[in-house]
Amino acid sequence: MNERKALVAIIGRQNVGKSTLLNRLAGKRIAIVEDFPGTTRDRVYADVKWQERIFTVVDTGGLEIAAENEIGRGVKQQVNAAIRAADLILFLTDAKDGILPADIEVADVARRSRKPTLLVVNKVDNDALEAAVPEFYRLGAGDPFPISAYHARGTGELLDKIVSLLPALEPVAEDPGAVKIAIVGRPNVGKSLLLNALSGEERAIVSDVPGTTRDATDTKLEIDGEKIILIDTAGIRRRGSVETGIEKYSVLRSMLAIDRCDVALLLLDATEPAAAQDLHIGGYISQAAKGVVIIVNKWDLITEKKPGEWTESLRRNFKFMHYAPILFISAKTKMGLEKVLPAALQVYRERLKEIPDKVIRGVVQQAVASHNIPRKGKYTLSIKSVKQTGVNPPAFTFRVNDARLIHFSYRRYLENEIRNVFGFTGTPIRLIFSAGGGE
Repeated sequence: MNERKALVAIIGRQNVGKSTLLNRLAGKRIAIVEDFPGTTRDRVYADVKWQERIFTVVDTGGLEIAAENEIGRGVKQQVNAAIRAADLILFLTDAKDGILPADIEVADVARRSRKPTLLVVNKVDNDALEAAVPEFYRLGAGDPFPISAYHARGTGELLDKIVSLLPALEPVAEDPGAVKIAIVGRPNVGKSLLLNALSGEERAIVSDVPGTTRDATDTKLEIDGEKIILIDTAGIRRRGSVETGIEKYSVLRSMLAIDRCDVALLLLDATEPAAAQDLHIGGYISQAAKGVVIIVNKWDLITEKKPGEWTESLRRNFKFMHYAPILFISAKTKMGLEKVLPAALQVYRERLKEIPDKVIRGVVQQAVASHNIPRKGKYTLSIKSVKQTGVNPPAFTFRVNDARLIHFSYRRYLENEIRNVFGFTGTPIRLIFSAGGGE
């Protein structure tokens, strides 16, 4: 079942503990946390699961209403963008500081948004500070909810409250039988032009100004009886670009679109070397375990075409997705365009491939016999059984005597042996090692 995840935005003036709260809710260290104000420049987001609900929490930079410098103006834009996208706002304040003028201004921003808002008073580290919490009623933002993100005081109750305020699950209206393909990449690499070329219609605004497309748009196609939904995502800018708020909002929408898709077309610009932002997007695709085709666009502008050298360079840069096919195209001249959708559909078919238990067991037994088995001290790894336990993406579960004996290099060896026999081109495969008896 496909459902849109609810979005929770943490807003507040500087140094009230927004990054600490995100880290606490997500259960891991994600945002940079420092003791001086203004550390968080970009929004950081993470999926949080609580009471069987999964929602996305977004941490924003400190909101400066009268921002006079460029960074301050950018932060204000990005907070406004987060508020527009949010289903619930966590308005964070600081019990130790009490109410400051900036809190009153943030409260006004929250009220004007007309979004459901939960007033959270942070740094309530002891009973004395908790006694001062009623002061925050003066903000007119509802009942203050006391917590200490740093000490995990009240954060479980806060999660209960968040879940109770989230909107009902919202199904995404899409054909369950269609292959969902997302076009992703930095701004101005030609995503909208590629969408138009593939669909044969002017579906998206095409402009030389980076970041023209703001939101993800869907285009339905049918090729040889195969239903396809093309998701054209908003461009992901380089860090430090102008229009920070719109830029980061686009990043968020792009990540949500990747979450929806089966296969991502990662579009690169042949006229520019692969940038850190390209790797960031690729990393997210890999982390989300989606199928991928790397597409080098604007190949018509390269006078000395050396696809072999390009491929070797891309393999080095994107070594974490060594399984991805690479295509060289020009969306503008339509060169190589006929290969794009067939490649994506082939990756999708690879993701649905099912291997009989007997066959995968034979391949793994041969792999184990052909390579030194991991051991630690007097303990030696023993693989009791293996079977495929999932598709889209493919997953294989190994029953072993001690999962701690599996190290990265042996995991990669087993993956490569499985790929050598069965392919799985363009898709990550999950190897799950579980201690237990055999069959």
